[in-house]
Amino acid sequence: MSRELTEKLGLKEGISFVVGMVIGSGVFFKASAVFKSSGTIKMGILAWILGGIITICAGLTIAEIASAIPKTGGLFVYLKEIYGEKVGFLFGWVQVTIASPGTVAAGAIILIDQLASLLPINRTYIKIFSVSLIFFLALINIFASKAVGKMQILVTIGKLIPLFLIIGFALLRGKTEVSSMSVVTFNASGFGSALLATLWAYDGWIGVATLSGEIKEPRKNVPRSIFIGLTIVIVVYVLFSYSLSRVLPFNVLAMSDKVAEDGARVLFGDIASDFISIGILISVFGALNGEYMAGSRMPYAMADNKLFPFKDKLTKLYGKDVIPVYSLLVSSTIGIAYIITGSFEMLTELVIFSLWIFFLLGVFGVFILRRKHPEMQGSYKVPLYPVVPLIGLIGGGFVLINTVVTSPVNALTSVIITLLGLPVYYLVKKKDRALEGENNLSIN
Repeated sequence: MSRELTEKLGLKEGISFVVGMVIGSGVFFKASAVFKSSGTIKMGILAWILGGIITICAGLTIAEIASAIPKTGGLFVYLKEIYGEKVGFLFGWVQVTIASPGTVAAGAIILIDQLASLLPINRTYIKIFSVSLIFFLALINIFASKAVGKMQILVTIGKLIPLFLIIGFALLRGKTEVSSMSVVTFNASGFGSALLATLWAYDGWIGVATLSGEIKEPRKNVPRSIFIGLTIVIVVYVLFSYSLSRVLPFNVLAMSDKVAEDGARVLFGDIASDFISIGILISVFGALNGEYMAGSRMPYAMADNKLFPFKDKLTKLYGKDVIPVYSLLVSSTIGIAYIITGSFEMLTELVIFSLWIFFLLGVFGVFILRRKHPEMQGSYKVPLYPVVPLIGLIGGGFVLINTVVTSPVNALTSVIITLLGLPVYYLVKKKDRALEGENNLSIN
C-alpha cells in the first residue's frame, strides 16, 4: 500500500482553508478589544493594517519554505529539515498533544454554544453535542475527504456573505459623528496591546502548509494560497472594522461584547441578532473544519518521519482517497478528552508562547535555507528579500517580548511543557534504534 497522500485539493480549496482557518469567531469579537486598547478609531484601524502587514510578510516568507519543502506536516517538516529532528519533534509534540486538539475542542464548544442560541438545545448537554460534532468531522474526513475541500469553499463563501453585507451597507449608510470617535487617550502601550490582538486574530493561516501533501502542485499552490488567502482576510478585517466605526459610536465599539451584532442591528434592525448568529456559526464551523483536517495530518507526518510512537499504525492509509485514519483517530480522541475535561482553554493558553517561538524559527528559516541549502530552493521566492522576512520577524518578536513582560509565568510554563516532549523523543529514537538492530541481526 502506498504511503503517499493523494493530491486532491486545488488552489481554490487552499485559499478557502487559509481564509476559513483565520476567520473564525474572532472577527466578530476582536474588533472591540482592538479599539478599546488603541484608544481611537484611527489607531484601531491602523493596528489592523499593521497586524495585516506583519502577518502577510510572515506568510510570504513561510511560503518560500513551503515551495522548497512541499511535504505534509508544514512547519513541523520545515523545522525538522532546517534545524534538526529535535526542534521539529518538539513543535509537532505541542501541536499533536495540545495546540491542535485543544483548538478543535474549543471550536466545537463555541459552535454548539452558538447553535444553542438559535435552536432549543439544552446547554446542559453542550459537551455531548460537541463530542458528537467531532465524531461527525471524523466520519466525513474518513469517508468523504474530497468533499471536505469542497465544503470548505462553500463554508468560506457563507461566512463572508454576512461580513460583506455589513461592510457594504455600513459604507453606504453609516454616519458616525466625529465627536464620538474617541473617548480614550492614545498611548503606545495600549496600541501594542491592540496590535497583539490583531496578530492573534490573523493567526491560523499556516495550517494550509500542513496539507501540502494533499494539494495539487504544492510548490505553486501553497504559496499562492497563503498570499491570496491572507490578502482576502486583511481586506475583510480592515473594511469590517472601519465599517463598524461608521455605524457605532466609539464607546460602544470599545465596550460592547457583541460589537458585530450591535452594528448589524443598527443597519438591519432586530433581525440582525439571528443573522449574525448564523454568520458566527458558519464562520466557526469553517475554522473548525480547517483546523481539524490540518491538525489530524500532524500525527501522520511525524510518524512518517519516524518521530512518533506507533508509527507503523499511524502511517497506514486507507480508502480510495488515501486517508490516514489512525492519525485522524488520535487527533479526535485527544480533542474529545479535552472537551470532556474542559481543560482546552488552560492548556492552549499555556503553549502559545512556545508556538510563537517555533513560528519565529520558521520565518527565520528562510535565511538559513538560502544560505546553507541552495539546492532546496523552490519556484517561489519571497519578494523584497530580506525586508519582508525581517518585518515578519519583528512581528513574531513583538509577540514573544510582550508575553514575557505581561505573562512571565505562562511563558516559562509554556517552555517547560514543550520540553516535556524530549523524554518522549528519546524513547522513540531508542526504540527505533533497537528495531534497526534487530533487523540487522536477522539479515546477518
